[in-house]
Amino acid sequence: MPRTLIVGFGRAGHGLHWTVLERLRRTERGAALISDLPPVVHDFNPRTPQLGEPDVIAVPQLAKAVDLLDPKDTIVHLCTPPTHRLEVLRELAELGFDRILVEKPLVADTEELPAIEALRTGHGLRMMVVAHWLQSALTTRLRALVEDGSLGRLESIFVAQRKPRLVRTLATEGHPTAFDVELPHSVGVALSLAGDGRTAGAELHDMHVGQTVVPEMGAARLLFGHESGVQTEIFSDLASPIRERVIRLGFSDGWAVGHYPISESDDYAHLNTSADGGDTRAVFRDDSLARFLLHAYEQFTTGADLDADFRLNARVTTVLAEAKELARIARLEEALQEEALPHAS
Repeated sequence: MPRTLIVGFGRAGHGLHWTVLERLRRTERGAALISDLPPVVHDFNPRTPQLGEPDVIAVPQLAKAVDLLDPKDTIVHLCTPPTHRLEVLRELAELGFDRILVEKPLVADTEELPAIEALRTGHGLRMMVVAHWLQSALTTRLRALVEDGSLGRLESIFVAQRKPRLVRTLATEGHPTAFDVELPHSVGVALSLAGDGRTAGAELHDMHVGQTVVPEMGAARLLFGHESGVQTEIFSDLASPIRERVIRLGFSDGWAVGHYPISESDDYAHLNTSADGGDTRAVFRDDSLARFLLHAYEQFTTGADLDADFRLNARVTTVLAEAKELARIARLEEALQEEALPHAS
């Protein structure tokens, strides 16, 4: 049974990955996939308080993990920020670790994608990106509606992701823009439901907290035209006073409106459908990260082909990069227009 190495033991590595893994090990299915031995953990900040917890083994350098683990019998959770990922991945590959679960998004800059691909092919890495909305019970039900045609042909997708992320944004610089926080989830879902296409428009706004301005970390909007004819709009607001993760699918004969769980504290999803004057409502458990981690460990341990998963998540990265570029061009054009306007004397 493979051991676990977690690299980056902050909010994602400790608060999400380890918390869920620890719980899953106490289930029948999880116990058959996840080692009950303590995970080896590493964080580049040696003062990270979670490193001192008694149920983990902390190492000061990644090279020290090889003294405790067999790299060929280990699943790595790479939970560093996307801006600090390529060099860590290279070090892991050179140490012999080849099964790597990467926190979303894959990278923050598409310029790093060729280097990631070179590492993947050159070292035979088997990589998955944490895209747990794709394993969500809600997404599974939405996919079934698209495939069975019970509501007709899919025509549009709208996603709104609102969450107050003021404290973390002011305290850290791990995510460069609002496109890198919530949208990797929803872009992946849109691509999986409606297929590929092209980025048609984007907006990016600063976060304002009193007199403090955090550039490009307030809100983001993405417009995407799928080759299938479906039109997608995704909006994310990281300065919102409310929490909401809603998806609305428009079909030729009806609607489906879903609400993803807003936090790990309440893992229920909601799905309402409407067609022919009748409405249905379902409320169900949707612990999507747990579902995803079990799926990932099964994929790693059975030797499944992970190429399609990697390609989809690489495409998510390029879509977000296109959106950032379009949004920045739009902001520049708006600023130039404002400068050209005559000012009242």
